[in-house]
Amino acid sequence: MIIQTKNGRYIDTATDLTAPERHILQKLMIWESMASSVDEFREKRKLALLRGWNDSGPIRESEVIKTIVDEMEEKVANRLSTSHGHF
Repeated sequence: MIIQTKNGRYIDTATDLTAPERHILQKLMIWESMASSVDEFREKRKLALLRGWNDSGPIRESEVIKTIVDEMEEKVANRLSTSHGHF
């Protein structure tokens, strides 16, 4: 999968992320749409990095995964702010 960041950088998840990072990214993509708060998303991020791939242990958050997940967190905040008060 190719991800384009808001500053125009292209990240190829097949080559720019490790297998454990791709696994974490998949989990967080689900939480991006399900999180009911930014704090909940942050907690899921922290937990995913702590547990690692199939509970293999902590994974260091590389600059690349941090860039992607920081933008995901922004999207969560935007989604929640635009949906606030709407039914």
